[in-house]
Amino acid sequence: MVTANAQPATSAGGDARAVKLSVRNLSIAYSGTPALSGVNLEVRENEIFGIIGPANSGKTSFLKALNRMNDFEVGMQVQGEVLFNGRNVNTLKNVYALRSRIGVVFPLPVGLPMTIYENVALSPRLRGIKEKRQLDEIVERCLYRAALWDEVKDRLNSLGSLLSGGQQQRLTIARALSQDPEILFLDEFSIAVDPVTTMRIEDVLKDLREEMTIVLVTNLVQQARRLADRTAFFLQGECVEIGETEDLFTGKATDQRTIDYIEGRFG
Repeated sequence: MVTANAQPATSAGGDARAVKLSVRNLSIAYSGTPALSGVNLEVRENEIFGIIGPANSGKTSFLKALNRMNDFEVGMQVQGEVLFNGRNVNTLKNVYALRSRIGVVFPLPVGLPMTIYENVALSPRLRGIKEKRQLDEIVERCLYRAALWDEVKDRLNSLGSLLSGGQQQRLTIARALSQDPEILFLDEFSIAVDPVTTMRIEDVLKDLREEMTIVLVTNLVQQARRLADRTAFFLQGECVEIGETEDLFTGKATDQRTIDYIEGRFG
């Protein structure tokens, strides 16, 4: 079982924040075809860690391996170690407990065929919370944290699928937050969201950084610059470079491929 009080290592490079995720020599293949090779990186507590790179560079495959979503992928082979709070996720028997600590928001909203209220209350119910007042508090808190409460508080019994695309994406975030995760993964969350809603969600993420660690895969390099403390650049199945985000965007990247991608020479 994954426990919240495990003691992770301290991050390298002089940063005092503890390491939340440590990835060691991670390689991924699909039916023998390599998708990602030899990735080594650390994600620290209470940071937004950005991952940028063109399509088919291995970004989503990387996310899948971090909380065992690869268990659902036929032919997906994972080698190496992923340590969450110092424990190897690939040796954990209680995968549900792992996924309850790591929330995931996918590129397109995945609304459950139920009311707005029940979309958010489902996970707490599965954890054994039955009292209506406690569930009400959780639903309100999560919708508020996802910047959606004021828009839906008078129609909580309406179907979540009737919300706009941007509202459904924020509902997905609220549902992820209802698990009280320690880490939140977002995989190109703004791909189907209008610019105004995107900026609202970005503001939410900045606030959430005070409470949890966020791993943000984005196809928008300027979004990484706005949000991420550190950023990794993936290309053709390789983690090319990791650095402080502002350094990468101000000419201090060490690999020319990183500079070319950030400056829009390919992508």
